[in-house]
Amino acid sequence: MLVVLAGLSILCLLGACLAGSESVNWHILPSAFFEMIQGESVSLTAILLSLRLHRVLAAFLTGGSLALAGVMMQALLRNPLADPYVLGVSGGASVGALLMLFLGGAAWMMDAAAFTGAVAVAVFLYWLARKELGQYAGSDGGTRLLLTGVILAFGCGALVTLLLSIAPDGSLRGMVFWLVGDLEGASMNGLSVVVLLVVLAIILKMARSVNLLALYAEDAAALGVNVAWVRKSLFIGSALLTACAVSNAGSIGFVGLIVPHLCRMALGSDHRLLLPTATLVGGSFLVLADTLARILMAPQQLPVGAVTALIGVPVFLFQLYRFRGN
Repeated sequence: MLVVLAGLSILCLLGACLAGSESVNWHILPSAFFEMIQGESVSLTAILLSLRLHRVLAAFLTGGSLALAGVMMQALLRNPLADPYVLGVSGGASVGALLMLFLGGAAWMMDAAAFTGAVAVAVFLYWLARKELGQYAGSDGGTRLLLTGVILAFGCGALVTLLLSIAPDGSLRGMVFWLVGDLEGASMNGLSVVVLLVVLAIILKMARSVNLLALYAEDAAALGVNVAWVRKSLFIGSALLTACAVSNAGSIGFVGLIVPHLCRMALGSDHRLLLPTATLVGGSFLVLADTLARILMAPQQLPVGAVTALIGVPVFLFQLYRFRGN
């Protein structure tokens, strides 16, 4: 299954590189890629592929990070409505990014401010809920953690509203696009790649414990699970993944909610398979959504966050009621 999904993901990446307002003929794809590898992108095709490849890889990385964070957050809180943004981490990133846009900072400064804001909220939330994270997931610690994150998200939302209300007209469009989610200026940075690979490797080694924690929360400790360590790892890993994804592409919704459910409905709840599957499917889903955002009204580009929501809502409702009916 993982090999098949990996192959489909590669085909999805190649298709996204070919699609756009200016289509690329697949027959000249090998020569264009050879130009890119040699660093001699002189033809129009090679230039187009070079520009699209960075965006496509950033979309795959962002989607995979959000989907993996969604799986981890749902296992941590044992709540099917949990997603990467439920604990307010994206709110901190929004405040940092919009504040830098308001001040007229450069693009890299905006990314750095978004990442700093997300990490700051995550650290503050961890400090507030450090005792609850050490309890077993069936206690009210999960509820208090969720409520604390929701309150912090509301506070960050108030700051975002304040920034939007006082921002000059010239900055409002960029702020709104960032809040909805936009991959136009996104790129695949090394930090996001390292965070995704390291978190995925660590959580996969803990997958059996995550299964026990998610399915038998009250008895997980008696079954030999170090509950405090697993819960803290889930929280820290999902917070880092969300911070990297949001700082790179803005608040792209629905990926971290719909993809884990679709994978769970199709393949079951075993996190040994669910974690890597959600990462691959999430990355491919966002690549396809971003491709649609680029070509539906070309040359005008739509915010990819709106496209993911428009796709996700009917698909999720169909899968939910079909699953319940069976």
